[in-house]
Amino acid sequence: MLELRHRGSCPGPGGAVAPPPREGEAAGGDHETESTSDKETDIDDRYGDLDSRADSDIPEIPPSTDRTPEILKKALSGLSSRWKNWWIRGILTLTMISLFFLIIYMGSFMLMLLVLGIQVKCFHEIITIGYRVYHSYDLPWFRTLSWYFLLCVNYFFYGETVADYFATFVQREEQLQFLIRYHRFISFALYLAGFCMFVLSLVKKHYRLQFYMFAWTHVTLLITVTQSHLVIQNLFEGMIWFLVPISSVICNDITAYLFGFFFGRTPLIKLSPKKTWEGFIGGFFSTVVFGFIAAYVLSKYQYFVCPVEYRSDVNSFVTECEPTELFQLQSYSLPPFLQAVLRQETVSLYPFQIHSIALSTFASLIGPFGGFFASGFKRAFKIKDFANTIPGHGGIMDRFDCQYLMATFVHVYITSFIRGPNPSKVLQQLLVLQPEQQLNIYKTLKTHLIEKGILQPTLKV
Repeated sequence: MLELRHRGSCPGPGGAVAPPPREGEAAGGDHETESTSDKETDIDDRYGDLDSRADSDIPEIPPSTDRTPEILKKALSGLSSRWKNWWIRGILTLTMISLFFLIIYMGSFMLMLLVLGIQVKCFHEIITIGYRVYHSYDLPWFRTLSWYFLLCVNYFFYGETVADYFATFVQREEQLQFLIRYHRFISFALYLAGFCMFVLSLVKKHYRLQFYMFAWTHVTLLITVTQSHLVIQNLFEGMIWFLVPISSVICNDITAYLFGFFFGRTPLIKLSPKKTWEGFIGGFFSTVVFGFIAAYVLSKYQYFVCPVEYRSDVNSFVTECEPTELFQLQSYSLPPFLQAVLRQETVSLYPFQIHSIALSTFASLIGPFGGFFASGFKRAFKIKDFANTIPGHGGIMDRFDCQYLMATFVHVYITSFIRGPNPSKVLQQLLVLQPEQQLNIYKTLKTHLIEKGILQPTLKV
């Protein structure tokens, strides 16, 4: 165990603790004041030493194997490692974007399955790191309980989604009605069973480590399951709320890499030595422009702007609606200096394009901090990537570390500035109520509309 000593005291040559110097007196007895830079250097050295001693307790993880296809290795064998990695990343990026477009074409249900698959893979990569780091302890039930908790949390979140968006379908199935009515109690009972199994699996001499792993699992669930659930919630608001944020993060990742690769000279942050200010700034402007254009293109189509709803009569998801004002062209007056440049007083825009600027700004300025957080995590455990699933890119989590942060922001943004009462969702909830409750709501609503003058009072004979 590391022992943190009192600030200002440090071991002397013989192991004794030397007293701290008096105010205005240097450590060597001189009466000259230390410069600020010297103090900062001393603090960095002291805590750097603590970090190095703490890191020595972490077992080395064997480097991941190179999964680059042999055909690419042969084709790029004559290039330097820098350009070879550039081409591998580029080719795999174009491949992933093409597959993403294909899944978009296949519909919202396939996008939901994609999100679920990515969530499971990200969970697996983070849990595997914990298992590899502490593999020598051979903890009982660690991986089994981790996957069990994943199933429990998914059951809770997706059960809530089924209750909210598929009420008309659930109403026809008596067994599903029971599961939905007692959904939260069942979810809690399942989690409680896992909690009891964890307590029973505690082994003497490994208590602390097992509680580390218990916390590791729950933090991983918080990062992956809850965030992926928010992604699906955003998707139900309309595919455009799913595509524009995700594509903005992808655009920022690509353009920041390109600007940094060709023009990068100034390091941005120590956690990611390859990140540069040139890439960060270039990625910002590119992402805002891209988001503005993508919002304009997607706002034209009902397929992207209409909320995703389940229609029980056709037994499928549909995206048909009358677009709201958010996705209808509006005229905006330009500021005077832009009127002189563009030689026109007004411009026609979709209101969503203005919101896209906020989304793109977050994706390019705050979103990268999700990547920095992941970089710090990987440095803490002496690994280069979360996995080697995608050649040149690392694991799935390496590509989606910023996406989860973005999903939370979009969900908060929608609930704060966009979403109003959803009539279809309210109707679905009303249909589940008992006939007496529905009748009471009908009478209350009718009285309210008569008082507002929308309905004429019924004449009594």
